Amino acid sequence: MKLSASRIALYLDLIRWNRPAGWLLLLWPTLGALWVASGGFPGWHLLLVFTFGTILMRSAGCCINDVADRKFDRYVKRTANRPVTTGAVSVKEALILGAVLALLAFALVLTTNTVTIAWSFAALAITLAYPYAKRLVSMPQAVLGVAFSFGIPMAFTAVHASIPLLAWVLLLGNLFWVLAYDTEYAMVDRDDDLHIGMKTSAITLGRFDVPVIMLSYLIFVISWDISLMPYVQGKAFYVAVTLAFAQVAWHYTLIRSREREGCFQAFRLNHWLGFTLFAGIAASYALQ
Repeated sequence: MKLSASRIALYLDLIRWNRPAGWLLLLWPTLGALWVASGGFPGWHLLLVFTFGTILMRSAGCCINDVADRKFDRYVKRTANRPVTTGAVSVKEALILGAVLALLAFALVLTTNTVTIAWSFAALAITLAYPYAKRLVSMPQAVLGVAFSFGIPMAFTAVHASIPLLAWVLLLGNLFWVLAYDTEYAMVDRDDDLHIGMKTSAITLGRFDVPVIMLSYLIFVISWDISLMPYVQGKAFYVAVTLAFAQVAWHYTLIRSREREGCFQAFRLNHWLGFTLFAGIAASYALQ
């Protein structure tokens, strides 16, 4: 069957192609871990595997999420016009597209090693579970944090075929970053989510939302700073950490009033925080 331009446009909308912030949030910590695991530039093979694998899996996750949330999204201002929710893309189409994208990502993983391949199944399981966690778990952002951090241990297995303690420390720190930015995201939809009975960290935390977000940011930056000190030498990384703290302070100014626009802006620009730390890591290795 020949796909029309309008059909392709709908599929691109489904996977958020015009909103790259989502896959960038996954990419920067994954590449940071890949650089640390490799002691510098990891080579083009692994760089391409993890870059395209991240984009493909995030896109597949969008398909799964929109199918799972299709009956809820119509009641949320921000998501009411998503293709599956409006019926422009059928559930079957979305699931097929998600499966194809996930298989393409798996094909990339197959070029690594058996340990990484094995861990990819755990990553897929968490990706499938997250959309339904929003019905059952009061802090589903924690589940998303695990899903969005799984590239970190997989980066280490791709290089060493094992996962050192450092990888788990970085994963835990990154989980707090996901909790921070996805709570900002949830604050945008809080009124709608309360109405439809969806569980989010923004609702669970209540008036403690902003303090917990700021604390989560600090845990993320400090944990990565301290844990990487023995591995990442040079001034570039510490300049990056300083700039990361400055961005954390800026986020406070955006979310302290809890207004939709400020919270959404904070979420959309969060990938710059991840890029800053990755750039500091990569630059430090390059200058050694």
